Amino acid sequence: MNKLIERVKVTERKEKPDPSSLGFGQYFTDYMFVMDYEEGKGWHRPRIAPYEPVTLAPSASVFHYGQAVFEGLKAYRAADDRILLFRPDQNIKRLNRSCRRMSMPSLDEDVVLEALTQLIDLEKEWVPRERGTSLYIRPFVIATEPCLGVRPSKSYTFMIVLSPVGSYYSSQLEPAKIYVEDEYVRAVNGGVGNAKTSGNYAASLQAQQKANELGYDQVLWLDAIEKKYVEEVGSMNIFFVINGEVVTPALSGSILSGITRASVIDLLRSWNIHVREERISIEEIYDASVRGDITEIFGTGTAAVITPVDELNWHGKKLSINDGQIGRIAEKLHQTLTDIQLGKEQDAFHWVVEV
Repeated sequence: MNKLIERVKVTERKEKPDPSSLGFGQYFTDYMFVMDYEEGKGWHRPRIAPYEPVTLAPSASVFHYGQAVFEGLKAYRAADDRILLFRPDQNIKRLNRSCRRMSMPSLDEDVVLEALTQLIDLEKEWVPRERGTSLYIRPFVIATEPCLGVRPSKSYTFMIVLSPVGSYYSSQLEPAKIYVEDEYVRAVNGGVGNAKTSGNYAASLQAQQKANELGYDQVLWLDAIEKKYVEEVGSMNIFFVINGEVVTPALSGSILSGITRASVIDLLRSWNIHVREERISIEEIYDASVRGDITEIFGTGTAAVITPVDELNWHGKKLSINDGQIGRIAEKLHQTLTDIQLGKEQDAFHWVVEV
């Protein structure tokens, strides 16, 4: 594969940003990976090239018909300076599932992993060393054919860009306040809710703005038909600790299958904590909270790993969780996952891949 991936050198290296002010997704490394697709020719010309603007025709399909999918994962720097990836194979598999749902060509998973590994190895000095930092990895595919016709594009570009990032929220493990959205919906079963496609995120922005204006960090989406059943939060899957059991919405076709979600379920079960994946209504959550049966709520996702929730607002009814304190299970999950990601704890599940 080394001989197959072309490399184009940058003429000048960028100055690296101050690690204490990275934020999220604001800075980008010197290089990116690019590969093209043409109908009848397949994926071809894989290359690592300087990070630079992309030129597309104004009539490119992605602008008009929304064929665009993406993924998000991270590279971490261990204490011994190794660069580690967390379950990259699962992100690549999910990228292909998204491609299939959006009528886009699948990628060779081995080629993508090799490209990812080579790119990060070349850019390893961009993986920050400070606590809570990492190198965010954004693979994505867009439709590039210049054609105004409602059909799948005949050409595509696959790219990977890298961004050194700090914590997704201003403080790690800071509890989030969640607004339960009852006007807008995110996705419907049979739609594209289980694909990581760009339009899903565009459709969520208005509700997210409303939540922010009301003083909330994120939106909790309900099902699109009855607006009754809990689905997911804008940037994460959601979990409830009820009477010592952990409950999370079952994957129904309208919920994104989170890799951190799956990892959390595996960890909890390995600790002999019972996990139920089922349909659960917001009314059941409210009633359980009133009875004092809910001891924790937390979200899971690549960006923040584990996010405790200390308040839900549903129809103006505010549910306060655990007196604003971080729950025992959420704290243990966060510690265990981040220790595995940083190579501090034995990886019994074989989730970590060294670059």
